[in-house]
Amino acid sequence: MYQRVCILALTVQLAVVSIPVGEGRGQAEPPQPTQPLESTQSPEATQPPDPGKPPQKPIYKPANKYAVLREIEAARKAAQAEQDSLQQLVDERYAAAEERKQDEEVSLRLDWTGIAKPASPDDFASVWHFPPVPQYATGTCWSFCSTSFFESEVERLTGQQIKLSEMWTVYWEYVERARRFVHEYGHSVVAQGSQDHGTLEIYRRYGAVPAEAYTGVCGADGRHDHTPLSQEVGSYLQWVKEHRYWDEQKVVTTVRAILDSCLGPPPESFDFGERTFTPATFRDEVLQLTLDDYVNCVSTMKEPFGQYILLDVPDNWRRKDDYLNLPLDDFYRVIQEAIQAGYSVSLGGDVSEPGLDGHEDAAVIPAWDIPAPFIDQGSREFRIDNGTTTDDHGVHLVGYLHHGDRDWFLIKDSNRSSRLGQHKGYYFYAGDYIRLKTLAFMVHLDTDRVRHSLVRR
Repeated sequence: MYQRVCILALTVQLAVVSIPVGEGRGQAEPPQPTQPLESTQSPEATQPPDPGKPPQKPIYKPANKYAVLREIEAARKAAQAEQDSLQQLVDERYAAAEERKQDEEVSLRLDWTGIAKPASPDDFASVWHFPPVPQYATGTCWSFCSTSFFESEVERLTGQQIKLSEMWTVYWEYVERARRFVHEYGHSVVAQGSQDHGTLEIYRRYGAVPAEAYTGVCGADGRHDHTPLSQEVGSYLQWVKEHRYWDEQKVVTTVRAILDSCLGPPPESFDFGERTFTPATFRDEVLQLTLDDYVNCVSTMKEPFGQYILLDVPDNWRRKDDYLNLPLDDFYRVIQEAIQAGYSVSLGGDVSEPGLDGHEDAAVIPAWDIPAPFIDQGSREFRIDNGTTTDDHGVHLVGYLHHGDRDWFLIKDSNRSSRLGQHKGYYFYAGDYIRLKTLAFMVHLDTDRVRHSLVRR
């Protein structure tokens, strides 16, 4: 069997080898000569351009118009206009309701019936001071009260009556705030408010100028409006913080450009009398103020009495810890004895009280708030601790009167509420109001109680 298979396989192999090429599939044709490939182009394409026909070229045609899309768009706009109209009606209704609410708003106030208050600023024994100046739409009461304070000090010390520039101090205070903002990597508060020592620090570093040399008002009507200024400086410094742009020189330069635009560039020199002064020579030679002769005082149980402490409020952005902490009785007596001796006092305290009424030109503590005999260190501290006594506002105390059964103090005020009553720019503060609601004050060290009893502790 094995042999048959092998013989059969050999026979097949020999048969395959002996078959001529093409046998079994038909005769193989001899090789044909290679033909060129036919062109795929039409005969016309291969012909040269016909001079008689215009050449083909790109042209612009009107864009396609789709009426359906225009109809859909018009319907969409009509629906949006209808919705906008309805929203406007609702917005106007709510705005009118809010306006009525504001017009009808009432606030808790004291009934002044039966309260014996002074009749006029002329009733007070007062120190010399210029008439009150309004701060208008600014948060710079601190500059108005401290500037007025130093005007009175210049008159007391030299006899000169010189109106000083509040906006000079405000300008440089913004510059210093921007500088500290960079130093503290955005953790220092930048706002309109500050403290009395702000004016001291600006006078030390930059000098002082009279109001005639720098008004700081760019508006035609002569009234201050610092809302745009505050917003622009705030927005820029927020950008600085977000982008970590801590280049002090460039930041201060930009802030000064904003200030120059809103307040005007401050003078490097100016004429006063028959001479030309720089701000520094005006401070030293004309005003003759010894700036180290002033002290700030507070009264709080939170820190030991008789020590210099930090007044921990946002407006103390320099974080000054040179406030002399006095017991309440000493705190009040320093104020009282200073004004009686002819020294004015710059006060900072709370003015959001039902007993302070601009229509009445006066401020007292109502008995239904706390009776006068109960105003002591504890009741004062309670209001500081719960936030109902804050550093709302700065004023200049310029006079004293004992009237009826109360001490009264004449207050020169730049705030708008002081112009609601008969005596524009003045308040009459009762002694109890100062004891309970005044947070801090600045006074000359030369007052007897400060000089001999308190500063040496």
